[in-house]
Amino acid sequence: MRHLIVFIPLLFTVIFPSSAGAEELVRVRLVNHIGETSKIEFSLQGDYFTLDPTLTLKEGVSYSLSESEGTLLLEGANEEYEIKDSLLLIPKNYNQQQVIEINDRAYLGAMEMTLEGKTLVRPINQLPMEDYLKGVVPFEVFPEWGLETLKAQALAARTYAVTHLSEEMDDTISFQVYGGYTWNDKTTDAVNQTKGEVITFKDKLIDAFYSASNGGITENNAHVWGGKAMPYFPIKKDPHDPTHPWNYTLSRTQIELEDINWDNPNWMNDIKEKDEKITATMKTWLQKHGYPGEIKILSIPKFELSDQKLDSKRSVRGSITIEFLQQLMDGTILFQQFKLDDEKLNRIRPMIGGNTFRSYLIDSLKKDEEVYTMMGRGYGHGVGMSQWGASIMGDKGKTYEQIIEFYYPGTDISQIK
Repeated sequence: MRHLIVFIPLLFTVIFPSSAGAEELVRVRLVNHIGETSKIEFSLQGDYFTLDPTLTLKEGVSYSLSESEGTLLLEGANEEYEIKDSLLLIPKNYNQQQVIEINDRAYLGAMEMTLEGKTLVRPINQLPMEDYLKGVVPFEVFPEWGLETLKAQALAARTYAVTHLSEEMDDTISFQVYGGYTWNDKTTDAVNQTKGEVITFKDKLIDAFYSASNGGITENNAHVWGGKAMPYFPIKKDPHDPTHPWNYTLSRTQIELEDINWDNPNWMNDIKEKDEKITATMKTWLQKHGYPGEIKILSIPKFELSDQKLDSKRSVRGSITIEFLQQLMDGTILFQQFKLDDEKLNRIRPMIGGNTFRSYLIDSLKKDEEVYTMMGRGYGHGVGMSQWGASIMGDKGKTYEQIIEFYYPGTDISQIK
């Protein structure tokens, strides 16, 4: 796969010379809307070519690409092709009339489709930076927000992308959510009006972190990821962030053992946990951390926080115990207990789920005989720009320069060099 990284930029220089010399090219693994699959469907609008002179793909034809005994099998137009390496689709001319649709979602630029882990089909999109951002901004914020807020988001997204170009980025929240050629006029305008602008500190690009809501107080980068504390990520009150209070409950007992009918051959499928959304996340986490097979959560006999808090009022450590049944491939049933005692909360939060356990700015964790109730504020890590806070600043007439200065104090807005 590595040789294709060399080929594509050279091809883009020929296909789109007006952009390739001035714009960085972005590679994005498509995961968010593709998932983990051994087969994808795609079609082409416009003229595309491949690196195989014997393979010609037709516009408007529905093709499928699937894993077949360790190779890729391309089917379409009543023909089959076996592809031993990767399928690279390159537009003859880069423009908005040259579109690849994968599983009914449109993408511009070149597309490399390769095997991942020997069984999964993984498309990797490559396109110029500014067009990549036009597919990011409408998925990271609400396009209905004010133009100045959208411009601030465009700067943060561009800066983040440039500083992560050497990494294998994907289209999920692990990097930035990217929706392909699903653009919005207003966010496209925000990207165009800030073309090439990035956020710098002492003439160096910053890591322009942002999150949905900081809960009313910003966080320092060192508290979240370690390393050196950067002066443009101070801990301070944010009067603009709407705080976004949240709460959830978790039943201490999920399944009573005496309620299980062991004589029922389908008992494992028939019994349900009380909090299926949370326990589904727990089971996935456990399966990825040494407990394969079918799992049923019985109880959470312990779930608590330590008294330690950071200067940003965020909680740091906690404990959790999970009791569950694990069914092995041979049908053996094991009673298991998993414990984390006085561990960092960034190990516990993924077990609950980031959409439920939304931040470490926790106001309380109460427990009674039946349920735990956690209450908190914010959504995300709280470092850098609050997207909701930026929205309110924009509504109050603040410019995107003022938004950037508030959330990344001491920085400058510069052009990509």
